[in-house]
Amino acid sequence: MGCGELPDAVRYGDGGSNTLSHTASAAGGLHLPHLQALGLGNVASIKGVEPTTHPGASVGKMAELSQGKDSTTGHWELAGVIVEKAFPTFPSGFPATMMQKFVTKTGCEGFLGNTTASGTVIIQDLGDQHLSSGWPIVYTSADSVFQIAAHEEKIPLERLYEICRITRESVCTGEWGVGRVIARPFVGSHGAFVRTTNRRDFSIAPFGQTVLDLLHASGVQTVSVGKVDDLFDGRGLSAMHHTRTNAAGIDCIVEQAKNLKEGLIFANLGDFDTMYGHRNDPAGFAKALESFDAAIPAIQGTLQRGDLLIITADHGNDPVMPSTDHSREYVPLLCSFTGRREGANLGIRKTFSDVGKTVAQFFGIREAFPGTSFLDLVRVE
Repeated sequence: MGCGELPDAVRYGDGGSNTLSHTASAAGGLHLPHLQALGLGNVASIKGVEPTTHPGASVGKMAELSQGKDSTTGHWELAGVIVEKAFPTFPSGFPATMMQKFVTKTGCEGFLGNTTASGTVIIQDLGDQHLSSGWPIVYTSADSVFQIAAHEEKIPLERLYEICRITRESVCTGEWGVGRVIARPFVGSHGAFVRTTNRRDFSIAPFGQTVLDLLHASGVQTVSVGKVDDLFDGRGLSAMHHTRTNAAGIDCIVEQAKNLKEGLIFANLGDFDTMYGHRNDPAGFAKALESFDAAIPAIQGTLQRGDLLIITADHGNDPVMPSTDHSREYVPLLCSFTGRREGANLGIRKTFSDVGKTVAQFFGIREAFPGTSFLDLVRVE
């Protein structure tokens, strides 16, 4: 959910990207009354979402300090870990020696693909061959990912997950240590193959201590929703709820917030990215944003006085740009401290890690993360 290109966006091929503004323009405007009231229109120029003089949340935007623009890098930085050297990418496909190791370690007789591709396109191109051969489809993108696609009736889900786990642990290591190995199951038949929601991400473990690690070690409940558990390799989490859609994720956030007396809920709503950003579908992206906006009151309704709500993102994914990959952008930052009537101007933050610093301070935990907490700005009456 980017809100404008970062100064180094051109280096990533993302010059001119602006996920929010471009989505709004392509859709003829967005109707986001609750996010508008919080101050989303103060972050960027968004057709249909006007700025407000008295935002309900403290408002700003954040730059990514880490190298990269993928989900693992973004989530780690939000939690306090800066990735100083970008994870390796393979724009020409994976090396022959790496793929031979993949075959040997996983027990697969062979593979199809081994190229940079759109996931929705490559299953149409190679789906028939996959069904006849039984070989998994391997592909990558501009991100540091080793993606493995398989028809659920040809390679059962548990076997696909096993292949991914072996690839994570025994193939994608050292110089080949990609950020994520991703299971991409699909169903259907010739000319009509479709991906399912049974995707799983097998991430490399965080390089340093995260705010999740610190909270968990201090006895604070840490609850994940969506694919957050995968991105942190399950580390530092008390409870994991691996929801597969925005709707299920929102329901889970509300349920967990109602039942959790004290703790952190860290949620990722992946449909914006998976269903719409990567598929260059601004109309779908707009509808998903409006559905999320409609759920804001239910989320706010779970908050007690003194609770903190942070709405942000881990990268951009502009559905209007020619690329189907993530985009290197600023991300919006809306921070609501329950009990405060009007938000503050948080400005432009230098790193996503300011979120980790803020969360740590909120729970009274000392840490050595880079960045600056904004807690004192948002909770002042």
